[in-house]
Amino acid sequence: MLPLFKRIIIILFLGAVFFVIVNNNVIWFNMPSLEKYPIRGVDVSAHQGNIQWEILSKQNIHFAFIKATEGSGWVDKKFRYNFDSSIKNGICAGAYHFFSFDSSGEKQAQNFINNVPKIPNYKRSCILPPVVDLEFYGNKASNPPSKDSIYKELDILLNKLEKHYNKKPIIYTTISFYKEYLSNRYTQYPLWIRSIFFAPDSAFAKLFDMYFDKNQWFFWQYNPKGILNGYKDGEKFIDFNVFNGGYEEFKDFLSTNN
Repeated sequence: MLPLFKRIIIILFLGAVFFVIVNNNVIWFNMPSLEKYPIRGVDVSAHQGNIQWEILSKQNIHFAFIKATEGSGWVDKKFRYNFDSSIKNGICAGAYHFFSFDSSGEKQAQNFINNVPKIPNYKRSCILPPVVDLEFYGNKASNPPSKDSIYKELDILLNKLEKHYNKKPIIYTTISFYKEYLSNRYTQYPLWIRSIFFAPDSAFAKLFDMYFDKNQWFFWQYNPKGILNGYKDGEKFIDFNVFNGGYEEFKDFLSTNN
């Protein structure tokens, strides 16, 4: 048997190799099968730099969630270009808002409405509902806001967006935020869940208390370190997502939410 210190060195070396290949997306924890999840998508922001949507659209990308606004006044400088260009290149597009715990729901809704166009009925066959991104940021995970304060402003934001766009917003969230604030609430809104270790409805997810029933979610962000061709002067990575269903289910979702 190898001496203890050599075993430790080997373990550390293997751990370092694993970190490098995962961090550079050589492998990833989740590899959803194309047969089970044929509808693929990305979510992007100005962090991806200059996106060439005509190139991105040729890489089996069917939908894109595009960052529009944050809080009560911040606007993504690439939003309108990304939103318009994705649609022109045949990618179904949706705009998302990053929810702030420090701004009123009223002001946040107005920020989004001021910057995200209301698409006419005859043009919106491939427009996804607006998204509200709910996750911890800064020190909020260690110093979480009260549930009542979040529900109060979130209710206002969701109601105003639904009234303006005539469709229920999608809620994007992490597992930790969902457990803390959303479990058994807002169940009437389509759910987009971030789960980078396991499929939301897998046996492994159930084992580690990260489970979501197959009928509970519509979109799954499975890889925050994806790499595609067609963007430059920004981050190396792009977020990968899938829709929970095939082509017919995706068409039904778009039809129901338009």
